[in-house]
Amino acid sequence: MIEYRLNFPLEPVDVAAVLNDSGIRRPTKDLARIERMFANADLIVSAWHEGKLIGVCRALTDFSYCCYLSDLAVANAYQNQGIGRELIARVQAAIGDEVALILLSAPEAMEYYPKVGFEKIENGFIVKRVK
Repeated sequence: MIEYRLNFPLEPVDVAAVLNDSGIRRPTKDLARIERMFANADLIVSAWHEGKLIGVCRALTDFSYCCYLSDLAVANAYQNQGIGRELIARVQAAIGDEVALILLSAPEAMEYYPKVGFEKIENGFIVKRVK
């Protein structure tokens, strides 16, 4: 059985392992940066199987108007089992009906998000990070 936890403290090395195994591109060799990324998030929903971290969702929000879904990662062996969908659902439950959930998708995940309730939008801009 998969167990879900809200804002449960995570070890950066465990997060990096899930990120790497999921295929998501993040600075996983820089554990201090991973630690900062998760320490400064407003919402973290994690998925566990037999005591092992197997999925994670990280979000930044004002709990009033908008929420940015920054990371969604599920270990490869656990993909296609509804875990990502459940992680998103738990973020939505935490932010409520008044808050829009937005994200930037990796090109390879563009087909996934409409399947879990997201609507593709054309209006958006980005100033890319240097590092």
